[in-house]
Amino acid sequence: MEDMATLAVNPGVLEGVRPLSISQGSAHFHEMEDSAIMLELRAGNMSGFDYLIQKYRKPIINFMYRMVHNQAVAEELAQEVFLRVYRSRETYRAEARFTTWLYRIATNLGVNYARDTRHERAASTIYLDEPDPETGTTQDVADSTPGAEASLLHRERLNAIRQHVLALPERQRMAVLMHKYEAMDYKQIGDVLKLSESATKSLLFRAYQTLREKLKEFI
Repeated sequence: MEDMATLAVNPGVLEGVRPLSISQGSAHFHEMEDSAIMLELRAGNMSGFDYLIQKYRKPIINFMYRMVHNQAVAEELAQEVFLRVYRSRETYRAEARFTTWLYRIATNLGVNYARDTRHERAASTIYLDEPDPETGTTQDVADSTPGAEASLLHRERLNAIRQHVLALPERQRMAVLMHKYEAMDYKQIGDVLKLSESATKSLLFRAYQTLREKLKEFI
């Protein structure tokens, strides 16, 4: 069964054969809560696993990409996220939102990867202002055609953000990524990081305060 899970999360397979099985056998899943689909998987319905992969694979890859800034590594880590989802199917309990549980797995993997490879990286791997790998747009910079001076300022700003986000304490860095790019609210972030809502607000306040202070010349 482990080989089956590995096959299911292979990007090439997902873009080919597996989505066909989804359309044939699990159209009703779009009407269900994710937690209910996980309970279906726990009961042995593999179509539920296929559906969750198709629904969350791209968001998880994008989330991991912003943590590691390497597309191949992001895809490998996303595959590991879904393997862990699969391995946990028999012990899954619908006590929290599925997305909270899923992003907790992803966050832990990303943090562990960053720790394990820190000595190998000569430059930052977190790009708060980096263009989205799919859309090519940034979230912080207005969409315009800059002149040479504006282009230089933009490049300097990217470099500064890169350095200062990397320098944030680990939890602050993860919270900023979830808040900024995944549009997760305080409660969801707190659930992932195992913090209260008030502690999460405080964590993000300190993170953004630090970034504003460090980047004030660019604001």
